[in-house]
Amino acid sequence: MRRVERSRLKLAAIALAVAFGFGGPAQARSSADPFALYARGDYAAAAARLTPMAEAGNARAQGLLGFLYEYGHGVPQDFVRAGMWYVCGAEQGDPMAQYLLGLLYDKGRGVPEDVVLAHKWLILAAARAERRDRDVYMRVRDAVATKMSIAQIALAQQLATQWVPAPKLPVR
Repeated sequence: MRRVERSRLKLAAIALAVAFGFGGPAQARSSADPFALYARGDYAAAAARLTPMAEAGNARAQGLLGFLYEYGHGVPQDFVRAGMWYVCGAEQGDPMAQYLLGLLYDKGRGVPEDVVLAHKWLILAAARAERRDRDVYMRVRDAVATKMSIAQIALAQQLATQWVPAPKLPVR
């Protein structure tokens, strides 16, 4: 694995851990809480609990379920399914899903490789992120921009400016 890709994977894992609060005591949460199950490493159980939540339109659950599919934790690795769940969460405005979708577009995993869409989602993720995640998101956004023309950056910025969050809708 290339050094840059490993670095991005580490940044994604750190950002995911921070965003979902994995640094705190997982045992204090309910054993049925899919986020606590993930924090304990019970990925299959987390995926089973997240699926109905994600299907009901929970953007945070959609982002984490996408992550499980992207990395094959508790479910078969499936970049297309990961991308689908990231899109669902990202369209509703979940910054983590937007960030992870941007990374998929950057690499062309499960979605067509598209630096303009990658940059659009990374712009939105950085703008909507909690303060603790913003620096990571901005660094990755800026790294993607180094591969783009001025016209591509302008288009990504225009798409980000025109974006409006989608309503919470069930997914089937």
